[in-house]
Amino acid sequence: MKKIFPEDQSLVLIVDDEQFIRLQLRLALEREGYQIAEAQSGREAINLCNQLHPQIVLLDAIMPDMDGFECCTLLQSLEYSQYTPVLMITGLDDQESVDRAFEVGAIDFVTKPIHWPVLRQRVRRLIQQAQIQRQLEAANRELQRLVTIDGLTQVANRRRFEEYFTQEWQRMARDQMPISLILCDVDFFKFFNDTYGHQAGDRCLQQVANTIKNTFKRPADLVSRYGGEEFAIILPKTDTEGAILLAETVCSVIRKLAIPHSTSQVSPYVTISIGVSTTIPQPGSDLQKMIAMADQALYQAKSEGRDRVKFMPLDQ
Repeated sequence: MKKIFPEDQSLVLIVDDEQFIRLQLRLALEREGYQIAEAQSGREAINLCNQLHPQIVLLDAIMPDMDGFECCTLLQSLEYSQYTPVLMITGLDDQESVDRAFEVGAIDFVTKPIHWPVLRQRVRRLIQQAQIQRQLEAANRELQRLVTIDGLTQVANRRRFEEYFTQEWQRMARDQMPISLILCDVDFFKFFNDTYGHQAGDRCLQQVANTIKNTFKRPADLVSRYGGEEFAIILPKTDTEGAILLAETVCSVIRKLAIPHSTSQVSPYVTISIGVSTTIPQPGSDLQKMIAMADQALYQAKSEGRDRVKFMPLDQ
């Protein structure tokens, strides 16, 4: 059976101000197949953790300048070291020292003189537990991503749109900054499906979604599938002029895809209609009104011939 974390890939950082202790630990752990790095002070240990990202830290409790307790506290603040187990090695076996070791973030401890079989077992167990924890965290992040992504188009889904719009609406209300909403609808998409079939319709939506997503470069902008052939884009800190310019760009890049649409009543290719609305949210105001205004602008774009952008201001 394959091991959860191959020992020959595990890096152990030994932190002790006594060279003889570091040598003993190195020899004992190298025999177990671990890679070893050494630090003789707490400050050096923090620097090495940032550079090397060890799988476990063996940390002496009593050191000059910065003791193991302070070092352990600082290690917990490092982004990478959040899930790196710290095994405290101490000559202190009083209850107060043991309690303090756990309080500052140590996962376990051993006392001097070191009982080597116990140390080897604890190092192996802590590395395996940390690896399992990282795998679970990665799985949870992927699950969270999947529940907020539209399966067909791989942009955000309606649920994520609603969560993010509420979050950004409240943030813009606090900061008194503008937020814009763009609603897009693929023109005569039912005719497209009837003419080319649903598989071609799915491919069309995928191309449209990917093209729209690539148009918006800022991390804060969110492109989502709002429903069917409709897409919504949330643009925090974007005024009317910026939102209209981006909407016009989206219309243009969709035309340039030149996806054939022989039954469209406006073009031989797939086009989209867009409604835009912008406002500076007031504390306690309702974002649904902004959605309604963008939807009204979209309806106006369709009624005026489609393949165009219309803007609808949100009355304050």
